Amino acid sequence: MSARIETALSAALDRIGRDAPPTLSAALRHAVFPGGARVRPRLCLAVAMACGDDRPALADAAGCAIELLHCASLVHDDLPCFDDAATRRGLPSVHAAFGQPLAVLVGDGLILHSFDVIAHEGVRDPARAVCLLSLLASAGGASNGLVAGQAWESETSPPLASYHRAKTGSLFRAAAAMGAVAAGADAAPWFALGDALGDAYQVADDLLDAAGTSAEAGKPIGQDTTHLRPSAVTVLGIDGCLDRFESLVVDARAAVPPCAGADGLRALVEQIATHLVPQALRRDLRQRAA
Repeated sequence: MSARIETALSAALDRIGRDAPPTLSAALRHAVFPGGARVRPRLCLAVAMACGDDRPALADAAGCAIELLHCASLVHDDLPCFDDAATRRGLPSVHAAFGQPLAVLVGDGLILHSFDVIAHEGVRDPARAVCLLSLLASAGGASNGLVAGQAWESETSPPLASYHRAKTGSLFRAAAAMGAVAAGADAAPWFALGDALGDAYQVADDLLDAAGTSAEAGKPIGQDTTHLRPSAVTVLGIDGCLDRFESLVVDARAAVPPCAGADGLRALVEQIATHLVPQALRRDLRQRAA
């Protein structure tokens, strides 16, 4: 699965790099490689495989598009007008390495290219491609997508659930649904899995921001406090967040619809949970909070 994701991402950036200005091309690659755990495209491909994966190239395109959109959101999120984060994934953030103007362009370019990736492969199955493009647009949009998530931070008292569901949950919901659609299945049964995983991911992110280290989080911590953002830790406390995280992992496992690959998907849920907050770290966080 990892090889499929990295191959698709590399091919997508190669198509840009042939004609793009050289520094922009380098900055685009810096934003995407080396990646994190590629949780969203892994979820997308796992769902596609559970649904038969009859068009693997289209599933690869869907997973690639989700990851490009995610990387774009990180580039913009790190900008001085938002988090002003100097590092990302243990490396200088794009604006720290290439400057703010190019970072804005990198984020914009990745967003646009995420749609082109699906359109490029989707000509072989236009009906599925149209649905995939709609799901991707919703995940990034101003109602309940990434744009809304970023915009909630400009509100005085953003509702925690709506903020988290837009900022993080939208891409997980889309990843699960797009995996199903790429394989010719109905998207609706997969929304609950994406929602539960997205909520768990954001709770984990809030935990690490409040009580973890930069090494554990892979980025600067204390951002929620610095920018006065709503956080699950503020509402639930450390122990409450850990309990909520573990409950959401159970919910995600239970949300896997009946399918041939159900056992594999439930195993993937556990792998993602362990990656987000390893058991040893959970014990350590509880001890720190005691």
